[in-house]
Amino acid sequence: MDAADLTAFGDSLAVPSVVCLWIAVLLRAPAALRSPQQRGLWLAVATAAAAMTLNLPDVIAYAMRDPDYAHAVGLVRNLIGVLSAGTVLYFVAAATRGRALQLASWVGTVAWLTTLVVLDTAAPAHTAHTIPAQGDPVPSLAYWLFQISAHLLANVTCVSLCWRYSRRTESRGLAAGLRLFGLGTALAGLFWFAYLLKALFASTWAVPALPLMMNLHGLLRAAAILVPTLFTLRRTSADIATAWRLWPLWHDLVQAVPHVALTKPRAGRVVELLWPPVPRNLLVYRKVIETRDAILILGEYVAPGVPELARTHVTGHGIPEQRRTAAALACVLKEARQAKLAGRPGQPGEDTAWELPAAMQTSAEGGDLDDEARFLVDVAQAYGSPSTTDFTPQRPHTP
Repeated sequence: MDAADLTAFGDSLAVPSVVCLWIAVLLRAPAALRSPQQRGLWLAVATAAAAMTLNLPDVIAYAMRDPDYAHAVGLVRNLIGVLSAGTVLYFVAAATRGRALQLASWVGTVAWLTTLVVLDTAAPAHTAHTIPAQGDPVPSLAYWLFQISAHLLANVTCVSLCWRYSRRTESRGLAAGLRLFGLGTALAGLFWFAYLLKALFASTWAVPALPLMMNLHGLLRAAAILVPTLFTLRRTSADIATAWRLWPLWHDLVQAVPHVALTKPRAGRVVELLWPPVPRNLLVYRKVIETRDAILILGEYVAPGVPELARTHVTGHGIPEQRRTAAALACVLKEARQAKLAGRPGQPGEDTAWELPAAMQTSAEGGDLDDEARFLVDVAQAYGSPSTTDFTPQRPHTP
C-alpha cells in the first residue's frame, strides 16, 4: 500500500468514525449524567466527536468556500480539540480521585484555550489553520506548539493511567474499556507527535498515516465507552435465555404452589419476556427464588422412597452422570406436584429423606445464584424430557 492508498483508506474511515462516536456518546449519555465517575470519560469522547465532525472532509470543503468560515471553523476545531484534551486530563484526575487535580485540569484547559485565542488574534491576517509542507505554520509556530503540547500532555498522562489501572482492576469490562481507550489515546498521541515533527522540522514522512491514526482513535474511543453497554446487552441476553428455559418448570411449580409468586404469572413465555412483571434485571432472580421456594414446599409432598426410585430411574435411562441429579429432581418434582394438585396431605416437619441438591444449598446460604440458575435450567430441561414423563413410581395407598 503506497502513501496515497494509505491516506485514502484513512479518509474512508472518517465518517464511520464520527458516526460511531456520536452513537456511543448518545447511548452512554444517561449513564454518564448519573455517574460522576463516567462523566469525564464521556466528555472526552463527546468533545473528540465534535472536533472530528468539524474535521470531516465535506465540512472542511464547505468552510473553504468562504475565507471567514475557513478561519472560524479552523479555530473552533482547534479549541474543541484542546477542550477534549482538557477533559481527558479531567478524566485522569477523576479516576485518581484528586479534587485538586480536577480543578487544575480545568484551570489549565481554560488557560490553554485563552492562550490559543490570544495567539490567533495576535497573528497576521489568515484563513485556514495549517502547517504547510513549505513555509511557516499558520497562524504561527507558537500557536501550534501550544496546541500540540496540550494534546501530548493529556494523551501521555491518559495512556499511562489506562495501562496502570487496566492491570489492577478485577473487572473484565473496566479493563477492556481502559485498554481500548488507552490504545485510541496512544494513536491520538502519535498523531500529534507527527504534527510536532512537521511543525519543528518540516518532517512529512508520517503525514499519509495521519487520517488513519485519527479515525482509528475515534473508533477505539467509541468502543471504549460502549463496553459497559455491550456487557449489559450480553447479560440481558443471557438472562432472557435463562428465563425462557426456566419458564416451563417455574410455571408448573407456581401453578401448584401459587403463593410463592411475587406477581401473577403472565399468559405465556413470550408475554413474560416482552412484558415482565418485575424489572427486567430481576426477572431471573425472581424465577430462581420462586422456583426454589416452590421446591421447598413441594418437598412436603415427596413420598418416602421416591428420591431413591428417581435416582435409580435416571441411571437406568442412561442419563450422563453430570445431569443425573437434575434429572432425578425433575422426576421427584413431577410426583410431588401431582400429589399436591391431587389434594393429598403434605408431611411438614417430618423426615421424608428430602434434601436440596448441593447447588441449591450453596445458593441458599448466600452463594452464587448463577450456579443455582444453571442447575435449575438443567432441571427444567429434564422436567420436559421423556425420561421424566416415564417416571411412575408405585404410590402408597391412602386409607
